[in-house]
Amino acid sequence: MKLNLRSLEAFRETMMSGSATAAAARMGLTQPAVSRLIAQLEQEAGFRLFYREKGRLNPTPEALLIYEEVDLAFGGLDRIDALVRDIAMFNAGLLKIVAPPSLSEGALSIILTRFLARFPKVRVSIDSRSTETARAMVANRTADCGFVKLPINRGDISTVVLSTSETVCVLPHDHRLAAHEILTPELLRNEPLVQLGSGAWTRRQIDDAFRSRGVLPDVKLETHTVGSACAFAAQGVGVAIVNAMMARDFIRPGLVTRLFQPQILHEYAFMTSALAPMNRLAAALLEEAKIYFEAQPDVRPAA
Repeated sequence: MKLNLRSLEAFRETMMSGSATAAAARMGLTQPAVSRLIAQLEQEAGFRLFYREKGRLNPTPEALLIYEEVDLAFGGLDRIDALVRDIAMFNAGLLKIVAPPSLSEGALSIILTRFLARFPKVRVSIDSRSTETARAMVANRTADCGFVKLPINRGDISTVVLSTSETVCVLPHDHRLAAHEILTPELLRNEPLVQLGSGAWTRRQIDDAFRSRGVLPDVKLETHTVGSACAFAAQGVGVAIVNAMMARDFIRPGLVTRLFQPQILHEYAFMTSALAPMNRLAAALLEEAKIYFEAQPDVRPAA
């Protein structure tokens, strides 16, 4: 037996209000329509739910027995309805993001602050993993979205390019090379360098740039975040060669940036799984990220 939901609603409203007339007003129906729904429910159940006494509807013992369960069930539906409305209004939800540490500590901290100001009841989780793990998490939807450096050669991930920035050298303002507007492998010959970890796509491009000019780079220190590379440059460990956009968030007083040539560009993109539509929270974050990157003076806007 499958009871009619509308009939159960009429029963619940009648129990709460004490009359079919009041129940009809709450449901936006006529009194005869509510009476028919209750009669239908009694027929489906096989027993009486109300009896009349002096013009009032009084519940039977059977009605009292099932009312509590019906009320609990409708309370659950009310909670679902409220949750759906909250989600629709961005008043609830969890957004899981993967992003490189340098982005999380810089641009993403600003983007997410603005995002959470718009949607204060939304919770956000940021995970920093290796590039391949981050891509896998987004592809299989363990994470809702992520920020990734291109190129990315996976058919199960969709990307939206956010920015393109150049490569710069970060060094103390009183360094002898700070007098140059552009630094090349030739000028950096025998100069101690701070580089991001070997094996990364950009590192290979930088190594190739030195090799093409016949210069052997003197890598004094390897690190894995732009922030730490800039910190070591500030201490005079060496000249850091990094992404201009990332470096901007870590340039402290006493540090300067100089353009590195030959030109090496860095493209950053917003990624989601290609196996499912982008969810509404991820789409809202993408909108906020676009606004941020379009306003940056030293970042080329995405084509």
